[in-house]
Amino acid sequence: MKLQYATHDPYAVHAAFYPAGPGGTVKWIFSRDVLIEALTRPAGQGDVRMWPTVSLGRDVLYIALSSPGGAALFEAFLPEVESFLLRTLSVVPLGTESERLDMDTELAHLLAES
Repeated sequence: MKLQYATHDPYAVHAAFYPAGPGGTVKWIFSRDVLIEALTRPAGQGDVRMWPTVSLGRDVLYIALSSPGGAALFEAFLPEVESFLLRTLSVVPLGTESERLDMDTELAHLLAES
């Protein structure tokens, strides 16, 4: 799993998963808040659910994804996810995300699509 964060999209974490077998890379976008919550308790709803647990003596984060095309369960080493999130929080602290948004540009994009 590879996680990416961009300050211009401060509420989101982009994830790429590399499942075994055919199908290639699976890309997904999570709420950063949900990923933070999942470090300590079950989080998410609908097609994205996450929960911390211990597997083979290691702290891990399970990420369950579902879509009309199928479902998958991924396991991530929880300390690595936590380290990634701490780096995002050092750049954009919780509660300051809206300061990073360019609402005029976002609104223009939305209006151009309709």
